[in-house]
Amino acid sequence: MNSEKVSASRNVAVGSSGGLHARTAALFAQAAGRQRALVMVRVGDGKPVQARSLLSVLSLGATFGTELTLEADGEHAEESVDALAELIATDLDAEQPDAGTAGG
Repeated sequence: MNSEKVSASRNVAVGSSGGLHARTAALFAQAAGRQRALVMVRVGDGKPVQARSLLSVLSLGATFGTELTLEADGEHAEESVDALAELIATDLDAEQPDAGTAGG
């Protein structure tokens, strides 16, 4: 019964010029939901929230340049945190990805 617990934590500034508003927060939450580890996100010393929860991410009120802390535990913690940190640092407002979530 040797359960190895790996933890990962990373600070990253929001790179989107409009911050984490509805569309960019949705992209982030969807990406978090695809990760193999449960990633938590917080602002400063605030309460961590699940990164895969759109409403929780929106509740952070993160604007351009806000520093977020991403944290995860488990076997895939580092790769999950790194992937989401890279996404947060990107200006998602400039990217305009093709795969939208809006329905017809």
